Amino acid sequence: MTIDATIPPGKDKPTGSILNDPKVRGFIYQAVTLLLLIVFIYWIAMNTSENLKRANIASGYGFLNGRAGFDVGQSLIAYSSDSTYGRALVVGFFNTILVAVAGIVTATIIGFLVGIGRLSKNWLVAKLSMVYVEVFRNIPPLLVIFFWYSGVLAVLPQPRDSVALPLDMYINNRGLAFPRPVFESGSQFILLALVIAAIGSFLFARYANKKQMETGKRLPVLWTVLGLLIGLPLLTYFVTGGPISFDVPVAGKFNLTGGSVVGPEFLSLFLALSFYTASFIAEIVRAGIRGVSHGQSEAAHALGVRPGLTTRLVVVPQAMRIIIPPLTSQYLNLTKNSSLAIAIGYSDLVSTGGTILNQTGQAIEIVSIWIVVYLTLSLSTSAIMNWFNAKMALVER
Repeated sequence: MTIDATIPPGKDKPTGSILNDPKVRGFIYQAVTLLLLIVFIYWIAMNTSENLKRANIASGYGFLNGRAGFDVGQSLIAYSSDSTYGRALVVGFFNTILVAVAGIVTATIIGFLVGIGRLSKNWLVAKLSMVYVEVFRNIPPLLVIFFWYSGVLAVLPQPRDSVALPLDMYINNRGLAFPRPVFESGSQFILLALVIAAIGSFLFARYANKKQMETGKRLPVLWTVLGLLIGLPLLTYFVTGGPISFDVPVAGKFNLTGGSVVGPEFLSLFLALSFYTASFIAEIVRAGIRGVSHGQSEAAHALGVRPGLTTRLVVVPQAMRIIIPPLTSQYLNLTKNSSLAIAIGYSDLVSTGGTILNQTGQAIEIVSIWIVVYLTLSLSTSAIMNWFNAKMALVER
């Protein structure tokens, strides 16, 4: 039998106040905070409802079925002024996706090249890379957009004096004109061949990686993948009798006819976001490479591996575990910065939504759509990058 020496025999333990219990106190604080939050949200909802009634504005999303009555400068799907407000928002959504995906791919390529260039032993390459980074990352993205829109594309010649580019392309102050593919009967087999080539490339890359991990032997992944992705669709194209033709733009006396045109609004936004974000990605890449121990590259050089292969096969794969997390943030920033398109008239989600808001006055509904769409895009990007980060993580053997 044990006796508590701190309490005299025959007396109960002191209880004290219930607020002295950390668990109870924490529960009370959380309950009060939650109650205040509910009251605040209720107050906002009631205040908003009262203001809408006072302004004689009906709430709800039924307005999306109304006639839009305005045109958009660029559309990836069929659209006219007789289309609905809902379809106009879909057009803006696809335009946002287009500039975000194209910008992410381009910014990643430029950023990796510049980031590696900053570590180059070539003095000129290193200094040019440093100047690029310091210039673009210290300028607001809106100014970069205006630079491309007003300072570069706007000073290009008129359409009748278009600058001819390779592959039957032309550029002028109205944008970039390029051949438009015309799909005829049988073209679906080329698409099927491309899908098969993509699946085959993925499976071969996995097999090559497994083979290298087991035996150390490297298979020609790059050339095999290029052969599948280019060779198989090209072979299918000739076998099916060339079911894809091209509508080539032709320079006339006053304008270009035929082909497709990408407007200066998209070009300026795409170039601005790509070059601006690439400056931050370059610093992330440089920091990631610096984070890899020098012993890794020294060991590779001692084995006779060339510097280029050392960077590509030894240093960069190890640096990816440092690069990917902050890289995700830059991808999210680029997607959200695409909303600056409203400054130059590019028909993205915010621009088309703003036009609808001005016509209908449905501010709450339009803003809620913006929030849901951008939140969905951000969460989807984060999920993909987190999956990729897990795949690239180093596994101890």
